[in-house]
Amino acid sequence: MAKRSAGLLLYRLKNGQPEVLLVHPGGPYWAKKDDGAWSIPKGEYTDDEEPLAAARREFEEETGTRLEGDVIPLGTVRQPGGKLVTAFAMEGDLDATAVRSITFTMEWPPRSGRMQDFPEVDRAGWFGKGEAERKILRGQLPILQALWEHLAQEAEKMR
Repeated sequence: MAKRSAGLLLYRLKNGQPEVLLVHPGGPYWAKKDDGAWSIPKGEYTDDEEPLAAARREFEEETGTRLEGDVIPLGTVRQPGGKLVTAFAMEGDLDATAVRSITFTMEWPPRSGRMQDFPEVDRAGWFGKGEAERKILRGQLPILQALWEHLAQEAEKMR
């Protein structure tokens, strides 16, 4: 069975245009990667946890901020490695520079026998449509597209 993750994509409207909060993975493997490396805050969950509960938990672990309120289901996408990601969106705002993530431990440098702690997320940022599409991992691009489509439908209803 494929591994499953759930994530929460925070968005805001700035001058009538959507921006999304993306996070950059921490650790030495991602340190010099930028375009195509960012993600929605997300993480794995087990059979005994609902995807939305997991998405909220992971958002808090990766940003230090707990989100409550109504969400927009964005569907489930299969990433290139086979992992299934169920995503939700929520309108809101937070200071991206104040994001504080939990850490993970790994051997670094490889085969050194030395264990080091690294943040799961080393930074966060707000990105408009074009920049977000360039920054996000390719396998998560359909999540952004689902949000853009939802926002366009909502704007059409307002006309």
